[in-house]
Amino acid sequence: MINNIRFELSFKNISQLENKLNFCKYNNIRNINIPCKDPVKKELFNSTIKYISKNFKEFNVTYHYSLYHQYSKNKEKSYQDFLDFLKNSYSNRNYQILLVSGSNKKKNFDAINVLSSLKKEKNLKVKIGIAYNPYLKDFYNIYTERERFERKLSSGLINSIWFQYGTDIKVIQNEVNFLKKAAKNEELNLFGSLLIPSKQFIARFKFRPWKGVYISEKFLSSLEDFYDFTKDLVFFYKKNNITPVIETDFSSSEKLDSIYSFFRNER
Repeated sequence: MINNIRFELSFKNISQLENKLNFCKYNNIRNINIPCKDPVKKELFNSTIKYISKNFKEFNVTYHYSLYHQYSKNKEKSYQDFLDFLKNSYSNRNYQILLVSGSNKKKNFDAINVLSSLKKEKNLKVKIGIAYNPYLKDFYNIYTERERFERKLSSGLINSIWFQYGTDIKVIQNEVNFLKKAAKNEELNLFGSLLIPSKQFIARFKFRPWKGVYISEKFLSSLEDFYDFTKDLVFFYKKNNITPVIETDFSSSEKLDSIYSFFRNER
């Protein structure tokens, strides 16, 4: 499992990106994710793709494509931009795509609308990953996630599901069971967000919680309990063949060793 872990990079410019890629290279990390959110959007997002494709071809990259952050002028222009992005990914096999609507969905231009349009495109051979938040119904009073998943899946373009982070394993177990049943014979790769606990992370999360991310007050109040839960979540991911995606900072030897310790101590 430790060899399949994915790492999400955060950076503010190409110089920072280069430093983190070199750190990854030095530490034999090859599976990386590039988010599409402030400040990595529009010009910097596009420059990032070109830079990695030209200078770091050895990486297995998944780019998050946010329809909200990449929106430009109108729906037609924005859709064409995404279509061009997809065609480029088809010819450039060193990266894959996770499509997200974004934190603030554009009216009539979210993942479901776009997948519906893509389904009608001729000669477009592409597979796309989609995000799934198991915790919306239980913690945010939003009941549409399952319905949205089924509509996305019906496009026939989906090959992976990326789970949002949360701290209730019973909830995510229920949703994994639902997804596997709904997907039937579809071969879908599963990925799950993993946040590595630390005093610094807890302080930052309390000050500015991540939208759509549920962390129990129990774990925000006790680093030891948070560590125990993380071990349980790693075990759950392994048991259900879910590839972990590290979303907290890992760009030092100490932080990387802390991450790997959760996998060296797998049950």
